[in-house]
Order: sequence, then C-alpha cells, then structure tokens
Amino acid sequence: MIQKTNQESWKDETGTLCPIKFVKGLARLKERSAATLLNNAKKINEDLIAYKKQMKKLCDEVYNKAMKEMEVEKQKGNFTFYNFDSSIKIEVSISDRIDFDALLIEGCKSKLDEYLDSKLESNEEFLKNLVMDAFSTTKGKLDSKKVLSLVKYRSKIKHHLFQEALNLLEESIRRPDSKTYYRIWERNVNGEYNVIDLNFSSI
Repeated sequence: MIQKTNQESWKDETGTLCPIKFVKGLARLKERSAATLLNNAKKINEDLIAYKKQMKKLCDEVYNKAMKEMEVEKQKGNFTFYNFDSSIKIEVSISDRIDFDALLIEGCKSKLDEYLDSKLESNEEFLKNLVMDAFSTTKGKLDSKKVLSLVKYRSKIKHHLFQEALNLLEESIRRPDSKTYYRIWERNVNGEYNVIDLNFSSI
C-alpha cells in the first residue's frame, strides 16, 4: 500500500500504526521513491505486454504469408526475417522444454545398466561412458540433449535390452510447455547487428 504525507499515520510491516509526525525524512523519501518506481515499473510492464502481443501478431502475419507464397505447410520452428534493406533483423525462436517421466526414465536406466553389465562387444565398450555421461545430473536434473543422444544408436545396437531401454526412454518424454522468444536487431554503421534488449521472455 502506498502511504501519503497527508495521512494521520502510516502502517508498518507488522500492521502497527505510526503517527506521521514521527516518520522521519528518509522514510518519507523511501516511500515516495518506491511508489514512483513501482508505478513506472507497472506502466513499463503493461507496455511490454502490449508490445509483445503486437510483435507476435506481426511476426505471425509475415510467417503465414511467407508459407503461403512458398506453398509449403506451416511448421513449428524458428525463423528470421529482414526489412527491405536488411537494416532490421527479426528473430523468432521456439524452445520446447523436455522432461522425463520419473518412473519410465528410471526403468530405462535400469535396462541400460543391465545391458552394460552383460558381455559387450568390443566395439560397444564406448557406451559405458556415453550412458554414464547421459545420466549424470546437474543440480539434480538430467540434460535432455545428452539423454536423447542415445536414440541415434538404436539402428546400430540390436540387443533386446538396449532396444527395450530406448523404448522406455521415448515413452518417458514429456513436453510440458514451449516458449517463443522474439528478438529485434538493428544494423550499425559497421554492418554489425546490435540486439535491442527487451528481455520480455517471461511475460
């Protein structure tokens, strides 16, 4: 709650009322400054939300027209476009977050361990380090790219345990959400593109 000097008293964080005559100058300055910064922050946030909606609308228009003119089906993916003299660059990138079902990925790891404990062919020894690296965690989380890199060996390793492990891996994949990032760049006199930092990916 924003408090003003024409009030008889101000309320502190505990809810206790303090007569305004006892509120010192520094506290009053902090109150005014915090109120101004909060109001401006809300206004900027509202403007960013409106701008992001506009950016999405215009980028979608460009993308849809480009797909129509090229007579190709729309695809979910990244794209970049420029203005006529290429002094402005617009980037749209889509990032899918991949998670794994805990029980299924545990079953996958168990199958892989069972396979690795069996007698491997000499040309498959490299898999031990590959699997250990793929299932190493950072702050308790798996690196999805490393884990999914195991799938490319499906056609090379026909052992049933390895194939069963990959089946569980593919079944465990979850894509809870995706994020779209928009970036706008301006070309400077040296021909280099400088990004205009908007940092509104979270809104």
